Amino acid sequence: MSTREILGIPVVAATAGDAVRKVDAHLGGNSAALVTFLNAHVSNVAARSSELRDVLRNSLVLNDGIGVSLASFVLHGEFFPDNLNGTDFIPRFLKETRHLFRIYIVGAAAGIGERAIEALSATAPQHDYVGAHHGFFDDHESGAVLEDIRQSGADLVLVAMGTPKQELWAESHLIRTDGPSAICVGGLIDFVSQEKPRAPRWVRALRAEWIFRLIVEPRRLWRRYLIGNGWFIARLGLAYFQSRRA
Repeated sequence: MSTREILGIPVVAATAGDAVRKVDAHLGGNSAALVTFLNAHVSNVAARSSELRDVLRNSLVLNDGIGVSLASFVLHGEFFPDNLNGTDFIPRFLKETRHLFRIYIVGAAAGIGERAIEALSATAPQHDYVGAHHGFFDDHESGAVLEDIRQSGADLVLVAMGTPKQELWAESHLIRTDGPSAICVGGLIDFVSQEKPRAPRWVRALRAEWIFRLIVEPRRLWRRYLIGNGWFIARLGLAYFQSRRA
């Protein structure tokens, strides 16, 4: 399955159905594996963090949002086949995967992970949902969280702690120690638990969910979207002109 380099990060180019099979194969190996997503915000953070870039380059990365799809068109001449944002793709993956996972959730505020488990259990009841822990803990508390994961027997951890913390934590505490595999899922836990509202379907169809999120949480997200999107477009323009010169 082909990948496209988006501002230094190889991203799988696939339909949602093919991506399910690709993730299946990636998580079906003999060692712990990491699945992540690239959107404009993650790309911007990676541009400033060599550590995050290294993690992404060693992960299976899926495209998320209109920004990276636009980047694919500018740099490679075609959009990504599907928008594989985690909030839609992960429930579909859990429903369609050939694996039977023992799933643990790390992220969001206390109690929200348990509510997310109820929602995911209704969507994909074939898996065992073996535990949850909130994402607001210091690094020195990671040992206790990891011990709880180990005791649960989990073989897949959904990590929802925001970028870059979720990617760096999953890589250093799970993948590098040959623990369970992990998927970095961003805001999935807040959305499936209905802690935060999702945009209406027609807004999502227009690829404008980021505008809805900005309206709902302006104080938290204005910098990410209003400044960050501008910086992403500037970086994309620079990459385009550099590729033309080359």
